[in-house]
Amino acid sequence: MIEAHSRAWWRATLALCLGSFLVFINLYAPQPLLPELRQVYGVSTLGVSLVMSVATLSLAFSLLIFGPLSDAIGREGIMRLTLLLAGLCSLALAFAPSFEALLMLRLVQGFVLGGLPAVAIAWMADEFERPALLSAVGLYIGANSLGGISGRVIGGSVAEIGGPMAGFLTVGGLTLVGGVVFWRLLPMSQAFVPRRFELNRALDDLRGHLHNPVLLAAYLLGGINFLIFINQYSYITFRLAEAPYALAASGLGLIFLTYLGGTLGSMLSGRLAKRWSPSLCMMLGVVILMLGTWITLFQPLPLIILGLTINAFGFFLAHSLASSWVGRHAQGARGSASALYLVFYYVGASLGGFWLEPFWRHAGWSGVATASWLLLAVTLVIAVGLWRFERRVPAVKQ
Repeated sequence: MIEAHSRAWWRATLALCLGSFLVFINLYAPQPLLPELRQVYGVSTLGVSLVMSVATLSLAFSLLIFGPLSDAIGREGIMRLTLLLAGLCSLALAFAPSFEALLMLRLVQGFVLGGLPAVAIAWMADEFERPALLSAVGLYIGANSLGGISGRVIGGSVAEIGGPMAGFLTVGGLTLVGGVVFWRLLPMSQAFVPRRFELNRALDDLRGHLHNPVLLAAYLLGGINFLIFINQYSYITFRLAEAPYALAASGLGLIFLTYLGGTLGSMLSGRLAKRWSPSLCMMLGVVILMLGTWITLFQPLPLIILGLTINAFGFFLAHSLASSWVGRHAQGARGSASALYLVFYYVGASLGGFWLEPFWRHAGWSGVATASWLLLAVTLVIAVGLWRFERRVPAVKQ
C-alpha cells in the first residue's frame, strides 16, 4: 500500500489530479458561453442549459458502466483511453454544424468523460493507505475545481477572440497533450484484485450500495448539493449578462475564478476532518453554502463574487468528504460504489435546471436563492444523520 507523501504517493496523486483537471476543463468550458449560445441559436435559458445537462446526464450514465467494468478489467486503461477520447470530442465540437449536432457531440463527450471520475477514487482506495486516502482525495477534488475554473476561463477568453468554436479547439488540444502526460505518469496498480465481470453480480453490488443507508445518505448529499451549486453558476451568467452588469463572455468566464474557494475547501477537507469529523465537516460545508447563497442576493458585483467564492468553499468541503466517505464505508466493489456516488452527483447536476427554472422565471435570482435553500435544508438534515451515525459507531475509523 502507498504511504502518504511518499514518492509513489506524489506521482500517483499528481497523475490523477492532472486527469481530473483535464476532465473538468472539457465538461465546463461551454458554461460561460451559454448567454451567447442562447442568442446565436434562438433558444430559451432552459434550452441552452441542455449543453451542460446532456453532458452531465450521459456522464452519470457512463459511471454505471465504467465503475463495475473497472472492478473486472482494472482501472488504468479505462482512465487513459477515455481521457484521450474526450479531447478528440472537444476538437469535433468545434465543427458542429448545428445546435442539435452540438448537443449530440456533448452527449458522447459526457459519456467518455465519465471514465476517469468513475474509477479514480476507487483506484486510490485500492492503492493508498487510509491516512493517504483522505489527503489524496482532497487534492484530487481540488483539481476538479481548478479544471472547472480553467475550462470556463479558457472557454470565455478564447471565445472573446475567436468565437465559441475556437474555445473547443483550444480545450481539445490541451487535453490531448495532457492525456499523454497522464498516460506516462500514472503507475500501474499493485493492490487491485480483478473480479470476473458478471452482470448479475454488478447489479447486486449496485443494489447492495443503494440499500446501505450510510452510502445512500452520502449519495443524496452529494447529488443534491451539486444540483444547486453547479446550476447556480448557469443562472448567475444570465443575471450578469444583463443590465446593470452586462458582462461579456470573457468576463463571465472570470466569474468562475471563484471556484478557487472550492480548491481551498477541498484541500483543507482532510485536515478539518481529522480535527473534527467528516460528517461534522459536511454539515459545516452545507451551512457555508447556504450563507454564500444569501450574500449573492446583494447587488454590488464584489459581493456577488464573494458569495460565489464562499459557496465554492462550502460545496467542495462537503463534496470532498462525502466522496471519501463512500470509499471508506463501501462493503466491497469500491469501483461501483464510487461510481454510484458520481451517478447521483451528475444526475443532480442535469436536473438542476428543471428545479431552478420556474423559480428563475417567477422571481429572478431571489427565486434561485429560495429554491437553493429549500434543497440545502434537506442535505443539512442528511449530514446531521451521518453525524449521529458516527457518534453511534465510534469504532469505524475515519
